[in-house]
Amino acid sequence: MAERINSFTELRVYQEACRLDEIVFEETKRWPREEKYALIDQIRRSSRSIGANIAEAWAKRRYPAHFISKLSDADGELQETRHWLGRALKYGYATKPKTDDMEKQCAMIGKMLGNMIKKPETFT
Repeated sequence: MAERINSFTELRVYQEACRLDEIVFEETKRWPREEKYALIDQIRRSSRSIGANIAEAWAKRRYPAHFISKLSDADGELQETRHWLGRALKYGYATKPKTDDMEKQCAMIGKMLGNMIKKPETFT
């Protein structure tokens, strides 16, 4: 029998989203200052929004359509984060190995979100 989850903070997908957010935050500290209010701001916002949307989804889990909608928003923010990672790599701000690590983290989170969207009844 599966263990009961009492808070969004117990969801592995939320924990992994926060881990990605922390990695992005640390990595962007090394990017050029002229990107502070552009690329850095964009990728930090999108990576932070993944976990925030998962938290909102959890709060709305009694309503399957709303739950799925917020998880879809989380996935959208994840895809935006991936976009910005690609741009940072192209501009030479991020290294290929570090970008590959963050992409693997994104892929794992995306898979978990996809599974939650496919089977919302597990959570609602």
